[in-house]
Amino acid sequence: MKRYKRVQEREKNRIKHQVARTLIELSSTNEPEFVATPLTADVLDQDPEPICQLTFDELNNDDDTCVDELVQVTQSQVNSELQRLLNENYALKQELQQVELNESSFENNDEKVKYYTGLPNSIMLMTVFDFVKDYIPKQRVNSELSQFERLIMTLMRLKLNFPVQYLAYQFNTSTSTVSRTFTTMIHILFVRFKHLLYWPKREELRQTMPLEFRKSFGQKTAVIIDCFEVFIQRPKNLLARAQTWSSYKHTNTVKFLVGITPQGSISFLSKAWGGRASDKYITENCGILGKLLPGDLVLADRGFDIADSVGMCCAQVNIPAFTKGKAQLSAIDVETTRKIAHVRIHVERVIGLVRNKYTILQDRLPVDFLICEEGLPVVDKIATVACALTNMSDSVVPLN
Repeated sequence: MKRYKRVQEREKNRIKHQVARTLIELSSTNEPEFVATPLTADVLDQDPEPICQLTFDELNNDDDTCVDELVQVTQSQVNSELQRLLNENYALKQELQQVELNESSFENNDEKVKYYTGLPNSIMLMTVFDFVKDYIPKQRVNSELSQFERLIMTLMRLKLNFPVQYLAYQFNTSTSTVSRTFTTMIHILFVRFKHLLYWPKREELRQTMPLEFRKSFGQKTAVIIDCFEVFIQRPKNLLARAQTWSSYKHTNTVKFLVGITPQGSISFLSKAWGGRASDKYITENCGILGKLLPGDLVLADRGFDIADSVGMCCAQVNIPAFTKGKAQLSAIDVETTRKIAHVRIHVERVIGLVRNKYTILQDRLPVDFLICEEGLPVVDKIATVACALTNMSDSVVPLN
């Protein structure tokens, strides 16, 4: 405040000097020409006319008034310019916050969270960050990415399948840093979230069994299973190329077996198998049969000819009836098939939700993701993380 007053006084004095200098110049240039007048008696008897009607004090007072008015005008202009700059600065900060990808930009912005991460809201995003931040490597002094930015970058690639070069531009870093960060973060998310693919106990299933399952199959349904395939690049190794060739997709793929509960949550995900493996072979060798209890009911598609394998666990499998060798299905088979198809569609809806929510599973993944790192290929970790994050969203199966 004192500094402002000194600046104001200095400006006031400068204007005073300028006004005085101007008055002096005007008085020197505009002097009337002197005309000699003869000194007669009449002239001497007249009273002398004043040269200037204003005294020095009056002139000084007028100068002070002018200076005060100029200072007031200048101060108002400065204030208005300052207010304009503050408003412009606030607007730019708001625009920058919409573009930036930090914690404050996602706070209370559920639409932005859904678009970039697939999570339902900002509270869930911050919960995920708090759950994994202690396992993310600490930020170095000259680090390019913060812990939150590493998480967001990984979720963005899972959700929207952005190219590595685009993410490098978006986060102002290099492509090698993006690739290395993605691999590290996928491993951290896999370790922390793989337990969300939880096989519930029988009592937990029965207490929350949806009504349509109770009407059709009682409370025996334990899991609904199906397989889905993910495209991969063509391997150079001939054996790997043969093992990953899918006769159904007519390209190289890896295949996962997914099991969901009647409530719609993903309870089981197998490891990645080559696209050549059949659904029956994967089911019998992925470990899901070991989770069945005597009396459990498994719902599956026609390709899962696993009645004998499931029977060895004292469980039962229901698949739609075949028309092979029959003119038409019996009335009982038609009704049973209709009931199975009505509820088995939920597993396809869940698989579609996972693939649509995390579109990296729709793209053709590089062969590097098939290399085992720390005991498991990256493609397995990606699928596990995608299914675990999907379990954090609302279920597609109505409970009523």
